[in-house]
Amino acid sequence: MIIIYHNPRCQKSRAALQHIESIDADIKIVEYLKNPPSVKELKEILEFLQLKPLDIVRKKESLYVDEYKDSLFTDTQWLKILVENPILIERPIVIKGNKAFIARDEISLKKIK
Repeated sequence: MIIIYHNPRCQKSRAALQHIESIDADIKIVEYLKNPPSVKELKEILEFLQLKPLDIVRKKESLYVDEYKDSLFTDTQWLKILVENPILIERPIVIKGNKAFIARDEISLKKIK
């Protein structure tokens, strides 16, 4: 089973989903803007990614620029911010087993098998 945290309005997210569909994998699509992950789920995703919350923040997103840029928050605070503002979460995040990656380029897409 492959889980994709997907935004259908994002070209890179659509490309990742198309790639996953092309390999006939079992897919669970999570439209994370409609159904944001909980803090617990986000912690698990970050463990799989081996990243910190700030590492998956979309820093070009206007909400980040207007509200959070140059602010110092703890990981716990960032988790809460991301859950409350899922638009800030980098996409698409793909999980297979206990591994995850942000599938924004060809190299990342090739990891999906």
